[in-house]
Amino acid sequence: MGRIAAASLVGTAIEFFDFFVYGTAAALVLGPLFFPTFSPAAGTLAAFGTFAVGFVSRPLGSIVFGHVGDRYGRRPVLFASLLLTGCATVAVGCVPTYETLGIAAPVLLLVLRFLQGLGLGGEWGGAVLLTAEHAPERRRALWASFPQIGPAVGFLLANGVMLALTAGLSDAEFRSWGWRVPFWAAGLLAAAGLALRSSLAETPQFERLAAEGRQANAPLAEVVRGHWRLVLLTAGALAVGYAVFYTVSTWALAYGTERLGVSSPVMLSCVMAAVAIKGALTPFAAMLADRFGRRTLCLAGCAASALWMFPMVGLLHTARPLLMFLGFLGSMLAFITMFAVVAAYLPELYEPRVRCTGAAVGYNLAGVLGGAVTPIVATAVSEGGSGPPWGVAAYLTVVALVSLGCFALLPETLPARADKPEPERVPA
Repeated sequence: MGRIAAASLVGTAIEFFDFFVYGTAAALVLGPLFFPTFSPAAGTLAAFGTFAVGFVSRPLGSIVFGHVGDRYGRRPVLFASLLLTGCATVAVGCVPTYETLGIAAPVLLLVLRFLQGLGLGGEWGGAVLLTAEHAPERRRALWASFPQIGPAVGFLLANGVMLALTAGLSDAEFRSWGWRVPFWAAGLLAAAGLALRSSLAETPQFERLAAEGRQANAPLAEVVRGHWRLVLLTAGALAVGYAVFYTVSTWALAYGTERLGVSSPVMLSCVMAAVAIKGALTPFAAMLADRFGRRTLCLAGCAASALWMFPMVGLLHTARPLLMFLGFLGSMLAFITMFAVVAAYLPELYEPRVRCTGAAVGYNLAGVLGGAVTPIVATAVSEGGSGPPWGVAAYLTVVALVSLGCFALLPETLPARADKPEPERVPA
């Protein structure tokens, strides 16, 4: 289990490094380089628009790779998704700017971002199922949480490189070539990840399905026909997690540097410190889910998000590093209370023959609802006025309440203990 969990963690860290480095670049530099004819605010909105495309393509990736995972095995998904995302990320670092290519530059950026999202849409389902289906029942949430640490590691790597570059280079050097370095580094990381995953075995549950000839011939059709309500509920339930995370990690960077006049290194440091603590606490939240239930932790995280959004925005608007960090930290703790759990929760909600497709589609559809839209909405809502952007807080609070309602409609899946009654089960 340790080797499997490590390989899943490293793979998701590499893929999310690719995904996050684009978000940081969109907040800091892509607007003026690829949309120079726009005003600063419009350029940022346009850059976040290309950022959003990666979320839109993620459900499509979960359908394509989910079909592979449910039909041919979880293991092939890990290789194909990592290779696709790595190649697309390296290519982003090679795209000439608008000054050289004109309108073709942002179009290429859009296409490559789409391919990034396509690969990441497959990565999550493969990595999570590889771990969850190998894990012992009583510790499934704990072991399955290791892939969920990967996004924090990827975020820290991406932003650590960006922080070093913004601190060590002049503004002209960073805008000229420095921002490209993390994208080029993605190629080396992808090669290392592929080598690490080469020795992993297929999961026991899929091997049993294959031996009995019970793989789904058309997983998406089965999911739509028999589990459409579950897909919509899980997408709505997880939307708040995406909304909160990308408000902190993407929109807040742009707002802090452009509107509050805080330097990029300071903003990046505040966000990175909060994400590092979030990553370190992920296994502890998962252990609670193994003890008290998956849905219980998710409901608590949603409630905490709804209560914390207004304080978070107020603390951000102070432009004081310590207070901004505290605002971000509270948001990340609410986020991980939910997302440490979902790697075990979502697979348990679906029957094994369509699990790769169903869990991944629900998870990545939530990314469209929460991650793709939030930076754009938050940027638009926060335009104008000199006070705190309370509209952003109100928007996030509403999303949290909607997600709370969706979680309330989902069943508990914690396996029954000898001293506890059998939990509610999901109908086949």
